[in-house]
Amino acid sequence: MTSAQVDQHRDGNEAVRAEGSEGEGYQRGLGARQIQMIAIGGAIGTGLFLGAGKGISKAGPSLILAYAIAGLVIFFIMRALGELLMYRPVSGSFSEYAREFIGPFAGFVTGWTYWLFWVVTGITEVTAAAAYMTYWWDIPQWVSALIFTVVLYGANLISVKLFGELEFWFSMVKVTAIIGMILICAGILTVGFSDAGDTASVSHLWSDGGFFPHGVGNTLMTLQMVMFAFLAVELVGVTAGESKDPKTVLPKAINTVPWRIAVFYVGALIMILSVVPWTNFSAGNSPFVVAFEKMGLPAGAGIVNFVVLTAALSSCNSGMYSTGRMLRDLALNSQGPKVFTKLTPSGTPLVGTTFSAALMLVGVWINYQWPGKAFDYVVSFATISGMWAWIVILLCQLRYRAKADRGELPRSEFRAPGAPWTSWFALAFIGMVIVMMGIDKDARVSLYCAPLWALVLGVAYLVLKRRNPEAAAFRKR
Repeated sequence: MTSAQVDQHRDGNEAVRAEGSEGEGYQRGLGARQIQMIAIGGAIGTGLFLGAGKGISKAGPSLILAYAIAGLVIFFIMRALGELLMYRPVSGSFSEYAREFIGPFAGFVTGWTYWLFWVVTGITEVTAAAAYMTYWWDIPQWVSALIFTVVLYGANLISVKLFGELEFWFSMVKVTAIIGMILICAGILTVGFSDAGDTASVSHLWSDGGFFPHGVGNTLMTLQMVMFAFLAVELVGVTAGESKDPKTVLPKAINTVPWRIAVFYVGALIMILSVVPWTNFSAGNSPFVVAFEKMGLPAGAGIVNFVVLTAALSSCNSGMYSTGRMLRDLALNSQGPKVFTKLTPSGTPLVGTTFSAALMLVGVWINYQWPGKAFDYVVSFATISGMWAWIVILLCQLRYRAKADRGELPRSEFRAPGAPWTSWFALAFIGMVIVMMGIDKDARVSLYCAPLWALVLGVAYLVLKRRNPEAAAFRKR
């Protein structure tokens, strides 16, 4: 590509940026405050508040190291996404980039897989939220699940700004709870108040069987649980087309990933495991609830239940938001029914969100039929489908960086540091996690679902290609 062609491409790219969501029909309703909290909230969910208990019992204090290493990989993934977003910020970014840098089939697979990921996650989280409600009131789970689904659906149809406000306050609850726990633990360690004051010590991190009490192998086996906890951090990319100032806001949000993980995961676990020995934690119990009980603060159980309720509703709210946009992106590229392109007057994807919410109502039926096992029935597919989005982000960034370095495309203003080596490292790490999932009999079911879904998508794409060859055409930008 000549310098003149690069300049022409850059001018076209700037036009896309200037047009932004207006070119896609969306409205720029998400401000810096909301984007920052969406980024923070995406990294904090039930994987920390509930799932960390199983990880601690399996790996002991070394779970802290697992979160730190996985967090570094997540930062590499997010910086790769940031480089792509500054090159071309669009809603439905993952499938758009896959379509441009890998091919139309990759865009088709990525869009539908990420859509299914959020539908499954929405079912999972609304199921969990319904279960949390039984802590206070003896009401059927399916009733709570139905109410939550309908309320969040309505909020997402009103405007993207309301979605952003809900996410802001959901995330605020989670952030406040973790910071509060860290401050309480710091006070116990320094002043020595509460029932745990006499025994609290940072030496618990290595004195109770060592930092790797069950060996390095068991720590590696927790990586798939750790990565599950970070799923949805990439949601920032979906908001690109509706951010008021994506060129400024998105890089700031992405650059907060290291300290978010350092404080909310690594910092919180260091504090909790210093105050309460790791041997007190077990699978199925929230480490936050156990810590509050050991501190002599029984009200903590109710507090944590409220926090995990908001975490679950936050995830379901994100699912409502992203599924409609993914379906619309597919439809705009002739890879989904044209009816999904319809928007409300406020700029929200009406039909796509409605269709996705209707499928999430399957969760209501599951709660009605099997209230005790509902969570287990729908959770297995989430991890592998979510990691597919990360793999696509990294592959697209590698392709884009190579083209930009050759002068075929304009360079991004927010280049990923250390790339392409950091991107290759992240891909290798994700590959190792998938291998670990295959070894772990409890996580193996996730891998059984993937080939079946791939077969469904392969057949659907062949039918689509035959009926509409344009949808399978490789279109250069």
